[in-house]
Amino acid sequence: MPRARLTVERLTEAAADLADEVGFANVTVSALARQFGVKDASLYSHLKNVHDLRVRVALLALAELADEAAAALAGRAGKDALIAFAGAYRDYAKRHPGRYAAMQTDLDPETARASAGPRHAELTRAILRGYDLPEPDQTDAIRMMHSTFHGFVSLEKSGGFRHHPRSTDTSWASTLDALDRALKNWPRRAG
Repeated sequence: MPRARLTVERLTEAAADLADEVGFANVTVSALARQFGVKDASLYSHLKNVHDLRVRVALLALAELADEAAAALAGRAGKDALIAFAGAYRDYAKRHPGRYAAMQTDLDPETARASAGPRHAELTRAILRGYDLPEPDQTDAIRMMHSTFHGFVSLEKSGGFRHHPRSTDTSWASTLDALDRALKNWPRRAG
């Protein structure tokens, strides 16, 4: 069998696929080496260690989701933009559970600045422009939105809603309606 042509990009993609199959916590250099039919040592000319591999998967996932969210937001404003962005987020988490878990990786400040993370923040701020929120309210709203999306998606993924007869899609739509109302009626502080 011919030896696989290994590149950092190919290894990162394979690790992201592996994360979706077996869970992000189970992505190791050994598991990845087995997929390519090589010894672990063969990968260390491309990767520093398992942390480096996992950070690369996180960066890939952040970039993929930013691309999908940007495409979903194109030409939309207000509640339509909120629903499109939230839908892209939830759909990505469902399709790519391992990559989604990777996005929760705590990145060092320099890596975080160079990642698609700032792009996510800008996409969220673009939604908030439709609600006319100034700073520091935008930061608070971004945190609320991320907490809402992440909380719902995490509970849904872990089966936290499975024992209730109400459809999770219906609850998701109601959650987005409530979020839209909260953003439209954001408390204005004096000064």
